[in-house]
Amino acid sequence: MNIRLDDQVAIVTGAGQGLGRAHALALAKRGAKVVVNDLNQDDAARIAAEIDEAGEEAIGIGCSVSDNTQVENMVKQVMDKWGRIDILVNNAGILRDKTFHKMSMEDFRLVIDVHLMGSVYCTKAVWNIMREQVYGRVVFTSSSTGLYGNFGQSNYGAAKMAMVGLMNTLHLEGDKYNIRVNCLAPAAGTAMTEGLFPENAFEILSPETVSPGVVFLVSPDAPSRKVLAAGGGGFALFKGFETEGINLLPDQLTPDGVAEAWETISDEVNMKELKMGFEQATKLTMKAATKLGVDLS
Repeated sequence: MNIRLDDQVAIVTGAGQGLGRAHALALAKRGAKVVVNDLNQDDAARIAAEIDEAGEEAIGIGCSVSDNTQVENMVKQVMDKWGRIDILVNNAGILRDKTFHKMSMEDFRLVIDVHLMGSVYCTKAVWNIMREQVYGRVVFTSSSTGLYGNFGQSNYGAAKMAMVGLMNTLHLEGDKYNIRVNCLAPAAGTAMTEGLFPENAFEILSPETVSPGVVFLVSPDAPSRKVLAAGGGGFALFKGFETEGINLLPDQLTPDGVAEAWETISDEVNMKELKMGFEQATKLTMKAATKLGVDLS
């Protein structure tokens, strides 16, 4: 397989350095016209020039993804220049790490605004364009901190798990328009993760070892609603499963009943991955109906 992105237009946010730069270069190498976005215009222009010098096409646009007006202006510039947007890689992010009891609400809000709302603004700005094209590829950047937690990163973890929830719904809404939506959970040695990894791990966990996964997630044959963990050339899928559970209606429906049934509730036999939220409600309703002898047909 030789993945090509010729004639496609890709926006990569936070692409002035680190992972974003690696993603932008990888997409350009496969033929995409790349919009290099960064908060710093000079950094955006520098990476765009690097792509141009390699014989590909790029423009650098400096704007804050947490400012919806700036994002809309960026998308307008792209449409005026190239007339379409096929790929959006939501990569921009910041850290404001502290334990929750020491963290200010300003720092909590700032991280949510950049990671979550920045991704929302960028995706909203391109969503109708992709619907009208009947083609689009969107990648959100999640994190193991969101999926599993990490000490001192409650703001970052909340924002990164929110990406998964956003992906799940946009996957459903974009399906009939051939818009595929995925998450990346990267492990990379960048300015943002400096001090979190041992120094000798940075060479192994280079941003360039993550970007092949991004190119795959935005390719014409990409899957959808996947959370791809990537780092050091390793790739794995995160999946959320739900146990079969038990129904306590009506006589055991008490906190004590839940406690007594906890082992059964936690039993992983017949555990399955649900495809949408309504499946959970349906499962619980059917269990209750069976227990009560109610015919729902």
